[in-house]
Amino acid sequence: MFGFLKRKIREIKSPVDGEVVALESVDDEVFAGKMAGDGVAVIPMSNIFTAPIDGVITKIFSTNHAFSIKSEKDLEVMVHIGLDTVALEGKGFERLANEGDEVKAGDKIICVDLAYIKEHAKDIVTPIIISDESDVKSIEKRLTIVKSQDIIMEVN
Repeated sequence: MFGFLKRKIREIKSPVDGEVVALESVDDEVFAGKMAGDGVAVIPMSNIFTAPIDGVITKIFSTNHAFSIKSEKDLEVMVHIGLDTVALEGKGFERLANEGDEVKAGDKIICVDLAYIKEHAKDIVTPIIISDESDVKSIEKRLTIVKSQDIIMEVN
């Protein structure tokens, strides 16, 4: 009867080809403990990282190892490429978009040298985090092998 009041399910797509794993399995207490927010992680198998949602790029770190996108409504998603990758000081990362750009899911954001990151960083696992400021009641996570732009989370 009041279906118009029902919240729309919002999809978060994988920013990269890879294997989706539980955030709790990530070897970093901030991510595993969900101190930065809830989500999943992807073990990347390709070098192009894309927008997981439609929105505006609100942040790309100067070292290009992480970026956030905010939807026009109430969802903000951060992609953090690898663990302790800030220490690489940008080596192995190439920016393909800029802060303030309006993007669609699937638009290319960062290109990485995956071999370099595997060799020099703690891990290549990539947390995909829904920020605590997002208006989210529940998250359905899909832990599986994915191609870039396959759905990895549905939020309500």
